[in-house]
Amino acid sequence: MEIILEFIIAMIATMAFSILFNAPRRELPFCGLTGALGWLVYRIMVLNGISAPIASMFATAILTFFTRLLAVWRHMPGTVYLLAGIFPLVPGAGMYYTAYYLFIGEKSLSSQYASDALLVAGAIVFGIIFAFAIPQKFFHNLCKKRAIFNKKDL
Repeated sequence: MEIILEFIIAMIATMAFSILFNAPRRELPFCGLTGALGWLVYRIMVLNGISAPIASMFATAILTFFTRLLAVWRHMPGTVYLLAGIFPLVPGAGMYYTAYYLFIGEKSLSSQYASDALLVAGAIVFGIIFAFAIPQKFFHNLCKKRAIFNKKDL
């Protein structure tokens, strides 16, 4: 039950960020779904004992794959979904605590939070790179041949 609540909260938070990011209104549910999907994958992996950087990398790769599929289906730039989708995974709290502990003079705690945040940020970058290694033609063929998405259905 808790993971369903987290999924919904991640979706709402991502949609709110998408509004601030000025995403088209008709794309807000898809932006929210992208962020919620990434968070769901991340949480399931962390709950199963996988480290945060590895979970972040896989979650980002999956949500980037999903954003590329949405970009073809919805005829929008992939960045509309990708920038919103990685929002729940970005290590903002880690960067906050890095600055906080640095400010109060706890250099060891500051460096620990900084290294953790940098590992997660690097993992997010690698997840995006892995998903962008798939040729764009794959996504066009997947949507076209298999008719996964049909705009008439919406």
